[in-house]
Amino acid sequence: MKKTSAAHSAQSASSFGPVIIVGALFFVFGFVTWLNGTLIPFLQLACELNTSQALLVTFAFYIAYFFLSIPSSYILRLTGFKKGMALGLFVMAVGALIFIPAASTRTFGLFLLGLFVQGMGLSLLQTASNPYIAIVGPIESAAQRISIMGICNKIAGALSPLILSALVLKGAQDIENKLKSISDAAQKETLLHELAMRVVPPYIVIVIVLVILALLIRASSLPEINAEEDHVNEDGKSVKPKASIFQYRNLNLGIICIFLYVGVEVMAGDVIGSYGRSLGMSIDKTKIFTSYTLASMVVGYIIGIICIPKYIKQERALAISAIIGVLFTVAAYFTTGYTSILFIALLGLANSLMWPAIFPLGIKGLGKHTKLGSALLVMGVAGGAVIPQVYAYLAKVSTSQLAFLLSMVPCYIYILYYGISGHKTGSSEHS
Repeated sequence: MKKTSAAHSAQSASSFGPVIIVGALFFVFGFVTWLNGTLIPFLQLACELNTSQALLVTFAFYIAYFFLSIPSSYILRLTGFKKGMALGLFVMAVGALIFIPAASTRTFGLFLLGLFVQGMGLSLLQTASNPYIAIVGPIESAAQRISIMGICNKIAGALSPLILSALVLKGAQDIENKLKSISDAAQKETLLHELAMRVVPPYIVIVIVLVILALLIRASSLPEINAEEDHVNEDGKSVKPKASIFQYRNLNLGIICIFLYVGVEVMAGDVIGSYGRSLGMSIDKTKIFTSYTLASMVVGYIIGIICIPKYIKQERALAISAIIGVLFTVAAYFTTGYTSILFIALLGLANSLMWPAIFPLGIKGLGKHTKLGSALLVMGVAGGAVIPQVYAYLAKVSTSQLAFLLSMVPCYIYILYYGISGHKTGSSEHS
């Protein structure tokens, strides 16, 4: 027992350096990911879109994970984790670069293409970085390390809407009012072009930062890890690897769980602004709502670092988080105005420990299948594309509050099931 504890301590100490490096990585791509909450109202105004069209921002960004996650696993087999992370950053930079011609021509399709390419890069990054941070130390504390990554990601996410909205949505309500009163088409086009071009300087900076970080990661001493040694069940006992990756029950059900989790995370983080607008709030108020959600996520991650696994197992934390998610969603439905917004922002607290728990539970015991299993889990991020579209459809045929309730509660109920039972390892025949 003492030898095991000593081994875990040594493993934890050796993982400190990689945790710092990957933490910086999570900060940067967290910053890029959570710009979507600001881009939705910005593009809705600059490209004259309705709410359903504007929510294609999340669709284009997250659907890339569905198409690129499996190819990412094969890329990682060729490049290894470190080179794969650097490549992902370069691809993200290309996506950010597309925003320049998109803004110049005020073409919504080009903006969506840029977002899709950024999602491609992030798909590769997520497929590499999540199993890396889970396996680089003891699996029992994987949720704790992923929570640290989450803090880096969500602090950046809380800052990015504040920074971007200050640059591109300054005086947005006045601009919206002016556009409604302008009858001259040329004058209106000039105003919209000036608004669209506001996005160019910040995205040039993003391109530069992503390229520099890619070069630094490529030149770093980040060690490669062997993910093919982990063949253990939920009791920690070694087991013979299965012939097919689809025989792992915890992975199969985990893919669905990640899909639904990312859907509710995007709803609480990116759609909260549109939800506020539907309640009659001005764009000057709603443009920073995403930051409130992400700030509450940071609080949740801190709780996770303190409590997991010392006081609570990651699967128990997942189940409790799902219950809190249901309660806050119901509370948002039965309240109005800023109180309703507050409960949606607090969903960040409920959601914060879900990814840190689901991911290590999903890849536990996969051994040689870890990279492909990670890719399949990351493919589930496409839930961030689908669930907001479900909400948009339901909001058309009902109220935004009822649509939010119906979109969210079933997702949390499944996540609760995964935390209680679905995460247990075993063949798919017994699922």
